Amino acid sequence: MADITTQDGDGIRTYPFPVDLSVCGVGLQVGPMGPGRIWHEDAPLDRVHRIDFHVVMFFNGGPVSHMVDFAEYRPSAGDVLWIRPGQIHRFSRTSEYRGKVLTMQPGFLPRATVEATGLYRYDLPPLLHPDPEQLAGLRASLEQLQREYEDATTLPLSLHTAVLRHSLTAFLLRLGHLAASSAEAARDQADTTFTRFRDAVEQGFATNHSVSAYADALGYSRRTLVRAVRAATGETPKGFIDKRVVLEAKRLLAHTDLPIGRVGAAVGFPDPANFSKFFHQHTDTTPAAFRAELR
Repeated sequence: MADITTQDGDGIRTYPFPVDLSVCGVGLQVGPMGPGRIWHEDAPLDRVHRIDFHVVMFFNGGPVSHMVDFAEYRPSAGDVLWIRPGQIHRFSRTSEYRGKVLTMQPGFLPRATVEATGLYRYDLPPLLHPDPEQLAGLRASLEQLQREYEDATTLPLSLHTAVLRHSLTAFLLRLGHLAASSAEAARDQADTTFTRFRDAVEQGFATNHSVSAYADALGYSRRTLVRAVRAATGETPKGFIDKRVVLEAKRLLAHTDLPIGRVGAAVGFPDPANFSKFFHQHTDTTPAAFRAELR
C-alpha cells in the first residue's frame, strides 16, 4: 500500500482513513479493539500522531491511559472515548485495549446529519461516561450497525451503503446527545465546585491560603478544583486566593489606620516582612507606598 500520510509543520504525521481495510471499501469500520489493529501499515500507534477520521472506542476493560490533544484520559469498562479528525493522540504502550471500536471517514454522512450529530464539536469532552441505560442503547445501536456492516451479500453495494448510513446516523444521534449532555453536566459541576470554593475562600482567606487545604475541606481533588476555577475565572485556585487576600489588604490599608504589620496579620501574614514581600509581588508596590498614594 502506498504511503499517503502527510506531515504538518510540527512534524506530527497524519494518517488517512484506511479504506482498503473496510468491508466493501465503505467509509466506516466496526470491530474489536486489539493489539493487531492498525490505521496504516507503518503507523506507530504508541507515538503521537493525527488521524483524519473519527474513532469511537467502547471499553470492556481498563483503566487504559490514552492521550488526546496532550491531555491524558483513563477510560474504564463502560466508558466511551471519541477522537475527532485532526486531534493529536497516542495509544498507551503498557495498556491493554479491550472492547469495540468504530472508525468513520469524513464525508460518509450528509452535511445535515453531520450538523445534527455534532461530529465536529471539538468543545465536547473526548471521554464519556454513559449511565447504564445510555450504555445499553449505544451498544444495541452499535451492534445493529456492526451486523449491517458485516453483511456484504444481502444487498447491492449502493443499498448496503445507504443502510449503513441510516444505522450510523441512529448511533451517532445517541452518541452526540450523550456528549452534549455530558458537557452540560460537567459545566454545572464546575459551576457548583467553583461556587463552593469561592464561598470557602471568602470565609477563610484571612487564615488559609492553601489550595490543598481548601480541596480537602470541600472533598475535591486538587485537579478538579483547578479545572473548575480555571473554567469559571481563567485563573488558578492559588491566583484566586491571592487576589482576594490582596483586595482585603488594599481595603485595610486604604480605609483604616491599622499599622502595616497588623494589616498583614489580618490577612494571614503574621510576619510583616513576608506580608510586604507578598504585597509587592502582586501589586509592584509596597504596602506603605500604596497607603501613601491614597492619602
